[in-house]
Amino acid sequence: MFDEILRKSDLGFWGRGKHQITAAEFFELWQRDEAVLLDVRSPEEVQFLALPFALHIPIAELPDRLNEVPQDKLVATLCPGGTRAAISYAYLRSRGFENVRVLKGGLAGLLEELTPGKIRVYAVRRKRGS
Repeated sequence: MFDEILRKSDLGFWGRGKHQITAAEFFELWQRDEAVLLDVRSPEEVQFLALPFALHIPIAELPDRLNEVPQDKLVATLCPGGTRAAISYAYLRSRGFENVRVLKGGLAGLLEELTPGKIRVYAVRRKRGS
C-alpha cells in the first residue's frame, strides 16, 4: 500500500501541494463538520498551547489510537514544523485514509488564521451548521 502511495507522489503531486491544506481551507470544512485537525504534538507541547477544537494524539500514540481518527472527514495533520505532520500524513495514507492533508505552515499557519474576528465567524457558522 505504501509503495503505491509513493509511486503516485511524483514532482507534480508535491509541487502542486496536493498534500497540503491552508488553515483557511481547513476551517471552511471544519465549520461544516467535514474536517478534523489531528494535532500530533507531544503532551508537553499541548500543555503550553492547547487547541480545544483539535483531536490530540501524539505521533508516538497514533498506531495504538488509530481508531479515534475519523475516516469520513478530511484529516489535517498538524505540528509546529511540519515533520511530524508529514510523517502522520504518510502513516494515515498507508493505513487506508484517503482524505488526509498536512496543514500548510504548521502551527504558525494555524495561528495566523486564529484572529478574534475569524474565530467568531468560524464558531458561529459551526454552531449553526452552515
